[in-house]
Amino acid sequence: MKIVQGVVVSASLALAVACGGGSMTTGGGNNPPPETVVVSSTTQGPFSVAMSTSFQPAEWDYQFFTQNPGATTTLGNLGAHHVRLQGISKGIPQGSEGTGLMTWDFSTLDAITQPVLGVGDHSPEFQIAKGPAFMYQNNDFNSTFVDQTYAAFAGYAQNLVRYYNTGGFAVNATLYRSPAYPADTVTWWGIYNEPNINNDFINHPELYVNMYNEVVPKMQAIDPSIKFAALELADFGTEAQNYVPTFVSGVQAHVDVMATHFYSSCNQKDSDAQVFGTIPGFVSDVQFFYTEMGTNPAAFANVPVWVTENNVNADFDKGGGISNCNGGPFVDDQRGSSPFFAAWRPYVFSQLGKAGVQALYHWDFDADKQYGEVDYNTGALQLSYWVDYELGQIFPPAAGSQLLQFTGSDNAELETLPVVNNDGSVVIMVANRAVNAPATDNNGPGSARSVEVDVSALGAFSSASLLTIDKDTNVASGPVAAAVTPAAQMTITLNGYSVAFLTLKP
Repeated sequence: MKIVQGVVVSASLALAVACGGGSMTTGGGNNPPPETVVVSSTTQGPFSVAMSTSFQPAEWDYQFFTQNPGATTTLGNLGAHHVRLQGISKGIPQGSEGTGLMTWDFSTLDAITQPVLGVGDHSPEFQIAKGPAFMYQNNDFNSTFVDQTYAAFAGYAQNLVRYYNTGGFAVNATLYRSPAYPADTVTWWGIYNEPNINNDFINHPELYVNMYNEVVPKMQAIDPSIKFAALELADFGTEAQNYVPTFVSGVQAHVDVMATHFYSSCNQKDSDAQVFGTIPGFVSDVQFFYTEMGTNPAAFANVPVWVTENNVNADFDKGGGISNCNGGPFVDDQRGSSPFFAAWRPYVFSQLGKAGVQALYHWDFDADKQYGEVDYNTGALQLSYWVDYELGQIFPPAAGSQLLQFTGSDNAELETLPVVNNDGSVVIMVANRAVNAPATDNNGPGSARSVEVDVSALGAFSSASLLTIDKDTNVASGPVAAAVTPAAQMTITLNGYSVAFLTLKP
C-alpha cells in the first residue's frame, strides 16, 4: 500500500481545538509529557471489520417500529451490515409455547423483520434461534427435540426460506408470503442460537453437527443462493475449545461464516478493570477458531469469523427482579451506554479486527441502558449508538484498509489502531481505557491521558480532522469532527474513558 510521501509540515505553531471534550495540540505548551504513539509507514496486512446490530423479535419487542416510526431512519443511518434478527418466544412464527399448536402467525416476527428488510443493505442475517414449541418434549422450548433426526426442524427451516425468498408456502389453502417479497429477501441464515447452552446440544457438539448437516442442505434445496452462519456460540470459559473442534471435523454441509458471541461480564458488580481484562480472552478464542478451521481447509478455506453478539454484560432479569446469571437482585449495567463504552467497544473492535474478525454485532439495537443503542420506549439515541456509528463510518470495510505498524509507550491503557486506506488517507484511533481506581471503579470516570502521535514517517497531508467521543459528547446530536492542522507530531488529550479518531488526508 503506497502512502503519500513529501515534506513534513512544520510543527512550530501551537494549536488547540476543542472536540467533544477532548483536544488536540501541535507544538509547544507546558503540559506534562504525554504518552507517545509513533506510526510507521510499514503495513501489517488488511483490516476489515463490518459493524452491525441486532434485533430480537418477540412479544416484548415487536412494537418498537410502530411506537417509534422514526427508528427506521435511525437504523438506516447507522449503516449496519447484515442486521441480525433473532426471533424467539412469540417471535417464532409457528406454534405457541406450552401447546402442541402447529398454526402459523408471522405478525410478531414481521413487525420487526419487515422494517429491517427495507433499510440499510436490505440484507439481514436471520438466525433460526429455536424451533416451534411442538418440536420439543412437553412443548417446552428449553427441552430436547422430539425428532432426534432434526428432519422436522429442517422442514420448518425450509418453510422460512419459502416465506421470505421464493413466494411463500400454503397451509390449509392459506398462503404465507413475506410482504417484502420479491424486492427484499433473506440471503444470510444462522443455524440455531448458542447451541452449547441450549436443548440437546449442551455438552453434545456432535448433535449440533448432526442438526447442521441435516438442515443446511434442505434449506439450499429451496434456495441455492443462500448463505449460512454456523455455531453462534455462547463463548465463555472453555466453550469454544469444547465445541469448535467437533464441528470443524464433522461438518459436511456448507459453511460461509463461523460465528461466536462475546460478553465481558455476567455480573454488574465486576469492576471496570475486570471487564477490560476479558478482551485478551476474546482474541485467544478467535485465534483458536482460525487454528481449528485450518485443520479442515477443504471446508473452511476463506471462511471468516464473525462476532454476532457483543456487549459489556450478558445478564438479564429472568423475572421478579432476579439476575439470570447469579440468582441475586438484577441490576442494569449502565456501562453498556456510558462513557465506559466509548473506551470498551473501540478496544474490542480494534483487538478483534487485528485477530481477523470480519464483522462485529452490537446486542442489541432497541433496549435499555445496559444493552441498547437506542432506548426501546422513546427511540432516543444513546452514547453506544454514536460509538458504533463512528466505528462503522470511519473504518468502512470497502476502504481497503491496511494496518500500519506503530510503537506506543502505554499499550496497557491505550488502544491504538492506525490504518491506511486505498485513497492514501490515514486514520489513527486511540481509545483511552485507563481506569482511575482499578480496585474499586465500576462505571468510573476513567483517567485522563495525553497522547503525542508521531506521523512523520507518513509524509505530508493536506488536511486533518479530530473526532472525540467522551463524557461531554452530545448524545442527541452526536460528536462533531473538528478541523486541525496536520503536523509531524500531533497531541490528543483524552478526558477519561473516551476514543479519538485522527483522520489525515493527502
